[in-house]
Amino acid sequence: CPFRPAPPSGVRTSVRPSGERGVKAPRRTSAPRVDPGTSLHVMQQRHLGRTGLRVSRLALGTMTWGQGTDEHEARDQLIAFTEAGGTLIDTAAGYGEGASERLIGSLIGDVVAREDLVIATKAGISRRSGERVTDASRGTLLRTLDASLHRLGVDHVDLWQVHTWVDDTPLEETLSALDQAVSSGRVAYAGISNYSGWQTAQAATWQRAVPGRATLASTQV
Repeated sequence: CPFRPAPPSGVRTSVRPSGERGVKAPRRTSAPRVDPGTSLHVMQQRHLGRTGLRVSRLALGTMTWGQGTDEHEARDQLIAFTEAGGTLIDTAAGYGEGASERLIGSLIGDVVAREDLVIATKAGISRRSGERVTDASRGTLLRTLDASLHRLGVDHVDLWQVHTWVDDTPLEETLSALDQAVSSGRVAYAGISNYSGWQTAQAATWQRAVPGRATLASTQV
């Protein structure tokens, strides 16, 4: 790690002058006082891009949920994340072929209320017979979105992103799926993922060219 953490609050450190050996152990002078029953929400919140959507500075990634991470571990992670003030949870239809979304759906309403989460999911990558398949056609993207909503048990997601650039699908067709998803109310904000710099610029320019198109709120790399 390129950064060295600062001493905890209330801890005083003392280092001997150059030439002397040893370092004195940290001495705690005081401890922060917290009123009983107070919940410390320490995580910073920020706006997503140039939108009005507020998200936690850190997101909870769920790529292994339903696979390497079982229900009990996922529950513990989600509880710790939300208690720290986290709101943004990141998943994708391609994570475990829907296992991640399905597990998140089982925890919403049980561990955390839907309105306390900002749910971000993605479409465009899947596996067939163990092989990675990319498909960013409009029909596939929208069908995948509907399946994601069903697994999550929600009527909309806060952020929906195209998971990857696909060379053999016209960009305007891919982006039209974002327009339809937003206009239908199934998606609040739309974005892209794993696009290169020039691909991102091309997509953003296309979406801003005509009023009414869903402008890109995010790019995830």
